Amino acid sequence: MKIPKGLAPLIDDGIVDSVVRQLKSGKEAAVYVVDCAGQIRCAKVYKEAEQRGFHKLAQYQEGRKTRNSRDARALGKRGRHGREVQEAEWKSAEVDALYRLHGAGVRVPVPYGVFQGVLLMELVTDPEGFPAPRLNDVELTALQAVEWHAFMIRQIVLMLCVGLIHGDLSEYNVLIDGQGPVIIDLPQAVNAAGNNNAYAMFERDVNNMRDTFARFAPELDRTQYAREIWSLYEDSLLTPDSVLTGEFTQDETPTDVGAVLEQIEAERLEAEFRELRRLAALQDAPG
Repeated sequence: MKIPKGLAPLIDDGIVDSVVRQLKSGKEAAVYVVDCAGQIRCAKVYKEAEQRGFHKLAQYQEGRKTRNSRDARALGKRGRHGREVQEAEWKSAEVDALYRLHGAGVRVPVPYGVFQGVLLMELVTDPEGFPAPRLNDVELTALQAVEWHAFMIRQIVLMLCVGLIHGDLSEYNVLIDGQGPVIIDLPQAVNAAGNNNAYAMFERDVNNMRDTFARFAPELDRTQYAREIWSLYEDSLLTPDSVLTGEFTQDETPTDVGAVLEQIEAERLEAEFRELRRLAALQDAPG
């Protein structure tokens, strides 16, 4: 096939030997099947910001660490350099997330690096060696739905334990290979600790999985994993082996506002008293 413009530099540098075919083209990137020294892999070519809905990046990138102070200032000013920095960070976020998640045991495609802005990674296949179908294309039994839902909840926990939230998890970015679900499409991965929208995105991810599998196993529709997991995370109690029930009871005990105000006032008076004692000690000091 004709060499796509984004892959031409990799062909010229000998990183990719040939392009087999296009696998898919989405709103964020085009994915190609490529041959790298006899190894069949995926090449993900990211689309330019104007084609991708660039204005949506900010809510996902909040909380990500910028590499240097100049870039951080540029991001704040929203000028040309700031847009270039934001674009570069968007492209590098997926490979960073893939390496972290793969190292944590999350089922994601194995990353092989970014070259000229193109991500090379494992081609996920079905048992016959063809590109694996997406979850939305697979019919499940009730038992399989329950098993895969539990598996996906565990994957989400593993992700959160390393500080990441997928941010756009749905049946359309989960592939099914011979062993089960594989999570894909992570350029919008969210920093769980540094993003004000983190819980809302996390809840959406978890509930998308619940709603997908509940079509085959309706009893899953009653589960409350998002709130249960997030509560453990907020209390620093979440681990990869945390025992989950899918149940969560909201604490509806009304806050005693008067007691809170009294505590604040007591602490304020205590601070004033300590300052007065410090000043008195200074006045009494010799010389």
